[in-house]
Amino acid sequence: MAGTSQHITESVGLEFTGVEPSDLLDPRAADECKAALERHGVLVYREIGIDDDDLLAFSRMLGTVVVQPTGEHRLPEIQTITMNPAKTNAVMASYRQGNFHWHIDGATSEIPQKATLLTARAIDPAGGDTEFASTYAAYDALSDSDKEEIASLRVRHSFAHAQSLANPEPTEAQRTAWARVPERVHPLVWTRRNGRKSLLLGATAAEVIDWPADRGRALLDRLLDWATRSEFTVRQTWREGDLVVWDNTGMLHRALPFSPTSLRLMHRTTLAGEETVDSALATT
Repeated sequence: MAGTSQHITESVGLEFTGVEPSDLLDPRAADECKAALERHGVLVYREIGIDDDDLLAFSRMLGTVVVQPTGEHRLPEIQTITMNPAKTNAVMASYRQGNFHWHIDGATSEIPQKATLLTARAIDPAGGDTEFASTYAAYDALSDSDKEEIASLRVRHSFAHAQSLANPEPTEAQRTAWARVPERVHPLVWTRRNGRKSLLLGATAAEVIDWPADRGRALLDRLLDWATRSEFTVRQTWREGDLVVWDNTGMLHRALPFSPTSLRLMHRTTLAGEETVDSALATT
C-alpha cells in the first residue's frame, strides 16, 4: 500500500499517512487491511478524506456491510453519528449518549459485528476523541489464577443496562423501548476458532450468571478497569478526513463526552459478524 505506517503503541494500533482513497480500492489494500487489523486491532488512515461512495466500496471489500435502519443517509449502509438535534432525531441522540461508555457493538446479538469503519466529516476541538482498548491484550496479560477463575463464567448482556448508565433516570417510555432489545448470555471469555481469546465486557455486561449480584458486579468492574489500563488502550484525536477501522470483536471503544450541539459528525459503516460467540463454556 502507498504511504507510510507506524505503530501507535507497542501492542495496539497502526497509523497510516500519505494514503489516498484510490489506494484503498486496490484489492491488495483490502487484504493488507485485514491482516493489519487482526494484528493491531485499530487502523488509522490520517486525513485520507475518503468520500461516502469510496467508503462503502472499501467496506464491501472487507466484508458484508450491514444496512443501517436510521434512514439518515442517502446510502442505507452509512450511519451518521451525531447528537446534534438539527442533524438527528431525539431518540437516536439519546441512544448515542451510551457511546460515552466502554462497549462493543452488537454485544446483545448472537454474532457481534466484525468491524467498524468511522470517518470524520466534521470535528469539534471542544471534545469527541475516541478511545480503544484491546481485550485480546488484556486477556493475555491476566494472571493464570484470574484466567482460571473466569474460564467458565457466563455474562448476561443487556441493552437496557447499557442505556441506564447513560440515562440513569429514564422515563417509562424509555424503559419500554430498551426492553424491546433482546438480552443475550455470552461466555465472559470469547474463544475464537483459531484459539485466540478476548474478554467480552463493556456497558452491556449486566451480571455474571449464577453469581451474587454484588460479587458479579465487582468482578465485571475489576476486569473492565484492567482492560482499559493505559498499556492496552489508544486514543484517537480526530482530524477532519481521518478514517479509523477497528476490530469490534476484540476492541472496546468509547467516545469522550461532547455537547449535544457539537459540530462533531462521523460517517460509519459496519461489517457483519462472522463468528458466533460460542454458548459452550470457554476453556483455558
